[in-house]
Formats: sequence, C-alpha cells, structure tokens
Amino acid sequence: MQQIKWFDRKFNFEASQNIFPSIIERLSGTPLRLEHKINLINPAIRTVRPNDTWSIQENIGHLTDLESLWQGRFEDIRNGALELRPTDLQNSKTDLANHNSKAIEELVAEFNQARQYTLRLIENIDEALIFKSALHPRLKTPMRTMDLFLFVAEHDDHHLARITEIAGIVG
Repeated sequence: MQQIKWFDRKFNFEASQNIFPSIIERLSGTPLRLEHKINLINPAIRTVRPNDTWSIQENIGHLTDLESLWQGRFEDIRNGALELRPTDLQNSKTDLANHNSKAIEELVAEFNQARQYTLRLIENIDEALIFKSALHPRLKTPMRTMDLFLFVAEHDDHHLARITEIAGIVG
C-alpha cells in the first residue's frame, strides 16, 4: 500500500481539547519504534534507494535533520512570532548529508538525542503556551504548539511508514 506524499497531505487543527500529553507520548515513542523497526530490517537493504528516492537510512537521517526546525518553530510560537520559520522545501540538508555512509546505530542515536532535547523543551509548558499559535508558512493556517507537535508526530509516522514500504519493496 502506497501512502500519500507528505506535501500533498491536508491537516485539520480544530481540536479544542488539550491532547498535548498524548502527542508528547507519541513523540517520545518514535525513537523506540524506529529502533525496533530497524532491528527487523535486513542490513543489506538499508542504503538501497528505490526509484532514486531516499533510502531507509536517509529517511532516518531526515527525521534528525528536521528536529532543529521543530525546535525553532516552537521557539517562534513561544516568542510571539506571527509566522513560523520556513523550511527548505527541497530538503537539501538531507540530500547533502550522506546518511548512507553512517552506521545505522549512529543515525538512530543522533535522532534519539535530538528528540530527547525537543521533549525537554516542551515537557513542562503551561496550557496557555500549548494553545498559543503562529501562521504555518506553507499551509497558511494558524498552528498552535499542540498542532505543531501533532504535525511532527504525523511526520514521524509518515517516515516510519515509508521505511516499512521501502523494506517491502527491496526486501
């Protein structure tokens, strides 16, 4: 089963209830889910680039590459910015990083370290900050802190699903 491309996804951020604790739970579980998934995949296929798309390792590296964006966007909201900082829509950082040359353990550890830092930033924020927002530059919609990190959790799941898809294609 093939999933929709990330940039084709539509998002609805209308929840009025505070679901932030559940979002934090999802975010904290991603490194463990990733490590479990990687342990089930044949090491020989981790750097294969099916149809000239990112490999499994490049997908993992991409998660790490974007963690500083999520942290920066949280800082934007916290500091009262009207609009969140933009991202590089071409994902140049991932394309240039040569994640396939790294050991898989290093990639997973780098992601875990970056994610733990993100979690420390958001673990004890108050409800006012959870519902504070800024405009998302690509989606052109207000994004609250809660929405930002729901978006991050969805992005995590998108790439975990892509890793599963690649493993099925080339495995």
